[in-house]
Amino acid sequence: MQDSDLMEFSRLVNEKLGTEEKIGRAMEKIEEGVVNGYKKIEEGVVNGYKKIEEGAVSSFNKVSDKFVEELFAREGENIEGAKARLAAGAKQHGAGQEEKRDEEE
Repeated sequence: MQDSDLMEFSRLVNEKLGTEEKIGRAMEKIEEGVVNGYKKIEEGVVNGYKKIEEGAVSSFNKVSDKFVEELFAREGENIEGAKARLAAGAKQHGAGQEEKRDEEE
């Protein structure tokens, strides 16, 4: 190999390495863009789900409160008091049912 051939070979290797570095940097930028895009999509989906969930829970609680108020609250009793009374009665009734099952066995 002559010096000119060696210099040409060295130049070609350096060009190739430079091109590979440029491709590597370009791929990193593409990767960053894709990851950021997916993160934005993820945030949008999660935030949308949370809003739907909060709306559903809020609506359910409003309907539940209205049912308790109209069907189960006693004269002058607030909704929280009626719910507490109903929960205590259900707990007491459930304990009675367990005793009945134990006696049947």
